[in-house]
Amino acid sequence: MANDQQAIADAQPQGWVDTRAPLGWRPYLRLARYDRPIGFWLLAIPCWVGMALAHLTRPWEGSDLVLAIAFWVGALAMRGAGCTYNDIVDRDLDAKVERTAKRPVAAGIVSLKSAWGFLLVQCLVGLGVLFLLPPMARWVALGSLPLILAYPFMKRITFWPQAWLGLTFNWGVLVGYVAIAGTITTPLLLAYAGLFFWTLGYDTIYAHQDKEDDALIGIKSTARLFGQHTKMALTIIYAAALILLTFAGIIEADTSINDSRAAMVGGWAPALILAFFLSEQVKNTDFNDADACLKAFKQNKIAGISYVTASALAPFILGWIEGMK
Repeated sequence: MANDQQAIADAQPQGWVDTRAPLGWRPYLRLARYDRPIGFWLLAIPCWVGMALAHLTRPWEGSDLVLAIAFWVGALAMRGAGCTYNDIVDRDLDAKVERTAKRPVAAGIVSLKSAWGFLLVQCLVGLGVLFLLPPMARWVALGSLPLILAYPFMKRITFWPQAWLGLTFNWGVLVGYVAIAGTITTPLLLAYAGLFFWTLGYDTIYAHQDKEDDALIGIKSTARLFGQHTKMALTIIYAAALILLTFAGIIEADTSINDSRAAMVGGWAPALILAFFLSEQVKNTDFNDADACLKAFKQNKIAGISYVTASALAPFILGWIEGMK
């Protein structure tokens, strides 16, 4: 095995992986993207959105904290496993792209055999989390496997790999909701669609970092597809996300759009908070500047956490409003 690699381009500079983790672990931690933790958040947030949506009409309980932590652990395991699998499949392509050439498998830091073994370990952790879920939620979670397995190949055959990622990364909203409600509903499907468009938008921004290299080696992406029309495309995409998420909250709370207080707290307020962040990304990002694109992409962690927090607090605020009558 080769010596420890240099930091990868979009990793946290001098983060704990590069400064405090044991040397032998560092290539594997990089392989699972522990030096780039935003992906863990973006995978966990949809799970928490599903929980918050289900709780618009149900009281929160102490066991929900355990479930929320389980989703975080599951996000750590499965995002790491997904990245490991992606790097195994993409090892030859990654070696041709400047930003990804230093990834452990592409650079020969981690052997193919070791990468498969590491993938198995992470999947076993994810399996452990799966058994903490109610039976129906387990089956829903397993439904994501075909999406995960197919994802690395999408950029070879379509200009819409970011759309496939949207379907895959937000599957957790279905699992989180079903774990609480035990069923699939129209508001849940609206929320899944809304989060799909959110991911389509932020991953398009992320893909702008590689568009020149991608063009040279024939890799497809919405960044290449939209090109100079990215601002307009993102405006439409993010507007669709916000509209769908707003109506998901309103309908789940069993209100009409004319019930101003419940509609505002359960649907409009969380979406307006998210809209602030998304509009900043569209308005202020130079899509020809890789650093600006990475900064805008990373902003989605705060955007998502803010949206989840507002959604989770909605039933308490609604209860307080009712008590004031």
